[in-house]
Amino acid sequence: MPLAFVTGATGFLGLNLVERLAAGGWEIVALHRAASDTSRLARFPVRRAVGDIADRAAVAAALPAGADAVFHCAANTAMWSRRYAQQWRDNVEGTEAVLAAARERGAQRFVHVSTIGVYGHGQGLVTEDSPQIAPAGLGYGPSKAAAEAAVKAAARAGFAAVVVNPAHIIGRYDTHNWARMIAMTAKGTIPGVPPGAGSFCHAAAVADAMIAAAARGRPGQNYVLAGADASFVEVFRIIGRLTGRTVPQRAMPAAALRLYARLLTGMAAITGREPQITPAIADVVTGQARFSSARAIRELGYQPVSLEAMLEDSYRWMNDEGLLAA
Repeated sequence: MPLAFVTGATGFLGLNLVERLAAGGWEIVALHRAASDTSRLARFPVRRAVGDIADRAAVAAALPAGADAVFHCAANTAMWSRRYAQQWRDNVEGTEAVLAAARERGAQRFVHVSTIGVYGHGQGLVTEDSPQIAPAGLGYGPSKAAAEAAVKAAARAGFAAVVVNPAHIIGRYDTHNWARMIAMTAKGTIPGVPPGAGSFCHAAAVADAMIAAAARGRPGQNYVLAGADASFVEVFRIIGRLTGRTVPQRAMPAAALRLYARLLTGMAAITGREPQITPAIADVVTGQARFSSARAIRELGYQPVSLEAMLEDSYRWMNDEGLLAA
């Protein structure tokens, strides 16, 4: 029975990965913070370990020697400048610590979950060979780019480490990201639709690709995991059909959205409450980049899922969990 060590196992993608690993007969050791909600993780046959990913000694103590694969899902996805210092610790120092522990304990393979955000959110079709943003400064994208640099340095030194770059992830076990948009639509509280477009991927398909990357991904390589391209207007139309709600049929102007983000961020500096939209979020939802999954399809057998199917999966799971109750 192969053994997997999973960080971020209580999160959205982590739970999807644990579900797929369990179905595939893996033995699973799941690392999580002491304060994490483990109620959904408890549904699966896992051995739990408590620890801080930035504490190399704690990670090494939890990681069984010779694990077949380490899946590093844990990440801080904050998009507010007040959280960037902690984000750097979690995403960069945490990745360095997990890498060091994995090498020390003789892990066979390492799969690092990055983001398409390392390529920016501009225009045109993006592949793994497109230029990345600089791994400098603070923010989600730069912190993940710096984490990738650490993974690739380990790969150059001979460690079998691979990077996957999911697009906008949709699917079951989501309680914050697109799930929040589904919940707001169901309640009729969506103020407007952003004017951007992007690439979307199904959480379960991403998990399957990660397992394939552990088996046959090329060390040091990136694998973009996208598949369904759509405008945010199209996304909300589908959400509207699922929830039986009317949604805006036209996007709000990009300039208005950026101004709104700056105003909310300015108010947050006074109130101390995290704004719903920040300039960093505005950059994402006004971007027009599309991403190619050709390498992942060819080398990992990645199977993209339709936008309708992934949104329906998320909606049904939320409904079953009572997350759409009035």
